[in-house]
Amino acid sequence: MWSQTIIYLQEKPRGFHLITDEVVEQLPQIHSVSVGLLHLFIQHTSASLSINENADPTVRHDMEAHFNRSIPERAPYYRHTYEGDDDMPAHIKSSTLGASLTIPITQGELAMGTWQGIYLGEHRNHGGQRKIVATISGE
Repeated sequence: MWSQTIIYLQEKPRGFHLITDEVVEQLPQIHSVSVGLLHLFIQHTSASLSINENADPTVRHDMEAHFNRSIPERAPYYRHTYEGDDDMPAHIKSSTLGASLTIPITQGELAMGTWQGIYLGEHRNHGGQRKIVATISGE
């Protein structure tokens, strides 16, 4: 079985957001897969996907603080500046964290660890609605 769906995420403020439930809600076909893979690909160069802590929201705060310090706005060596101070750092953060994830599906559920969740890294101040291509393969 193969299926592909576009997941639409409403605009979120800058930072890291736990989106596992939003993803699963838009993919009811996961529940009919006994063994398979979910591949997620975000169609943007200023946002990212990752898997991390799903219980303590301070992790998401600390992730944002760390990336803002290690990849600052207005670095004097940035040449790509015409889209705003947050744009070039957003591109670097997106490349650092990545644009895709592959997650196993087992007995109709995402086979992530107890404390794992899917993160959207929103790296722009006003990134807008985000689109993720979700491809499921399995049986």
